[in-house]
Amino acid sequence: MLIGIVVWGHAIAALLFGGLAFWTARRGAADGALPRRWLTIALALTALWALAVAGIANSHPVTNLLAGLRTLGWLALLFAVQRRIGERGAEALGRTMAYLAVAAVDLAQLLLGFLSVTAGNNAVATVIGDVATLLGMLAALGALLLLHGLFRGVTSTAMRLVLVTAGAFWLIDVNSCIASYLGAGPPVELIAARGAGVAAMALLVGLALSRPADGEVQFSRTATFHTLSLLGLVAYFAITIMVTSLIEALGGSHARIAQTAFVFGSTVAMLTAASSGWLRAWIKVKLVKHLFRHRYDYRAEWTRFTETLGEPKGGAPLDERLVKAVGDLTDSPAGLLLVADGDTLVSQASWCWDAQALPADDVGSARLAAYLQATGRILELDPLRDHPDDPERAAVPDAMLAHPDAWVVVPLPHLGRLTGAILLARPILARPLDWEDFDLLRIAGRQVASYLAEERAQSALSEAQRFDEFNRRFAFILHDVKNIVSQLSLVARNAPRHADNPAFRADMVATLNESATRMNDLLARLSEREPPRIEAPRAVALATVAAQSAARFRARGAVVVEGERDCHAAADPARLQQVLDHLVLNALDAGGSDPVRVILGQAGDRAWIDVVDTGQGMTQQFIRDDLFRPFVSSKPTGFGIGAFEARQLAQAMGGTIEVESHPGRGTRFRVTLAAATPTLEQAA
Repeated sequence: MLIGIVVWGHAIAALLFGGLAFWTARRGAADGALPRRWLTIALALTALWALAVAGIANSHPVTNLLAGLRTLGWLALLFAVQRRIGERGAEALGRTMAYLAVAAVDLAQLLLGFLSVTAGNNAVATVIGDVATLLGMLAALGALLLLHGLFRGVTSTAMRLVLVTAGAFWLIDVNSCIASYLGAGPPVELIAARGAGVAAMALLVGLALSRPADGEVQFSRTATFHTLSLLGLVAYFAITIMVTSLIEALGGSHARIAQTAFVFGSTVAMLTAASSGWLRAWIKVKLVKHLFRHRYDYRAEWTRFTETLGEPKGGAPLDERLVKAVGDLTDSPAGLLLVADGDTLVSQASWCWDAQALPADDVGSARLAAYLQATGRILELDPLRDHPDDPERAAVPDAMLAHPDAWVVVPLPHLGRLTGAILLARPILARPLDWEDFDLLRIAGRQVASYLAEERAQSALSEAQRFDEFNRRFAFILHDVKNIVSQLSLVARNAPRHADNPAFRADMVATLNESATRMNDLLARLSEREPPRIEAPRAVALATVAAQSAARFRARGAVVVEGERDCHAAADPARLQQVLDHLVLNALDAGGSDPVRVILGQAGDRAWIDVVDTGQGMTQQFIRDDLFRPFVSSKPTGFGIGAFEARQLAQAMGGTIEVESHPGRGTRFRVTLAAATPTLEQAA
């Protein structure tokens, strides 16, 4: 099977190189800088050599002769390119002497190869053959050195591709000579792999011939990485074959054990290296740095970025997708979304990051928000840690600098305003950011800010639509109320004249019952509570209000009143009762094994009521964004206006409502009001 691969691989290579030689002789290359005559000769000699390997044998004297002539042909091509570059003086003379020396070594290898075939003594023939092999290796190494010196002065893309092909030939020759010197000859597996490689080189030369002088070849990064991975795998197998052959020649009776140990150990080492995320990232960075002009494939990166942001429904929430889309650009494994809340930045969403690990710092967040708003700069945190005197360091919160994974802060500006920032975690292979990183992150930050602003605008529009829906619902209710009022008004007008009529009285009672039923229906559709009455604030005993709530909901669950019993607050009793009823009812709905606790307290000029439960709790994001928004409810049948109304009532009385909650550990609502002194009647 391997012999078939050798024959077919080299035959295809001979056909391709022959076609390229014919094309070059007839039309020449698209890049006029390529020496037409010498390129045709080198391609033709390569085709004859590949044909000899396929049709005769790799070790046949004719094949060895054509291999030496092929080396001379490519060497002559290099010399012609060297002359076209136009070096003069002693340096040009020195390079010419170097070319002549390499050509002399190659000719000496050809001569010794011929003598080894004609020598009658086998021992002498073996010695001469080994020397010829070493000279062939020296000629290939010398040609590679000349190629390295020439490659830096070549600017044409097409010419560089041709020189890379020549270098690949000589690199293969070096490996073949080493294998031949260590064993009886190069392994047949290496020869078979060489046929496929030479055929691939023909395609590379064809690409070079089709490129004009000012044309550039754009290589796909994915294709490049996969090709290099394949070449690395081929190199691994080639080295394994060479080393096992050497062990077989030198290992004696323990060769089989040594071969097994080497193959097992090298395979384990390769698999371990391949599974290392740090090593893969390091190799990727080095390949991109040396093979491509730009660090990023912007088309691929932007396609992935937009696909992440536009993930269909059922995936991760938009806030997490925003962080992930930016983090993927720099291979960051995690990130945190900070949104503008007044003058500070608060944590809103995280992607693979424990947001609780970054303590809240309102003062530091305000400094960071002000700095990002003023400058719009992307902050790289590692240099700030290394240089405490850097002016930018004062803008970053100490808790953020102290976090070991915090790496980069990307601002999110939109229409001249800061909508937030994204904190990225350190990637596996941390590196300093360059201009490409900053440009890409800056553009991505603006795009993310527009998505965030659009989501907020959509949320506001949805809320306005809910208000509109609520208003339409009230229009129907008002229509029903109008009908009921009309019926009652008719009864009231006829009562003075027909009050003595038993039939009228019966009809009046029926009308009143029907109206009451319909009114109760309307009240049930609107709310369970009566509308708040307007009353001037006065000293209200908090213990009395708490006791009434506990008694009202005793059937729903246990409610315990604790704390100071003589606390008084300046409030409207009905409004305060409505606020507390709502909070107690919510606490009972939240569940929990312990009774709901109503804790009263007073300090200085402030009095408060705490409603504490041990139920399911709420996330900080829900508290900040949804709890006090109208028409947003976690209950299937709730209107979502209870918490909103409670806060509005508390603010109308000059108070506040604060919330402290943790998922799975319960919630504490605190209603704070101005303290008041009871009147003599209340004190009595």
